[in-house]
Amino acid sequence: MPKVTIDRERCKGCELCVAACPKQVLAMSTKINSKGYFYAEVAHIENCIACALCAKSCPDAAIEVER
Repeated sequence: MPKVTIDRERCKGCELCVAACPKQVLAMSTKINSKGYFYAEVAHIENCIACALCAKSCPDAAIEVER
């Protein structure tokens, strides 16, 4: 199963990764990070196909995908 790691402190909540994911694996958290942003989190890892579109779309390089 793929592994998606999101550095919540680097995430600024732009939601580009959520929009880029074809399988709706990611969602925005209801919690905020230390900078005051709602951050992306893994909501449905079971749907992940390890395409890494989320990581490629992240302007802050806050996402890592392992196959």
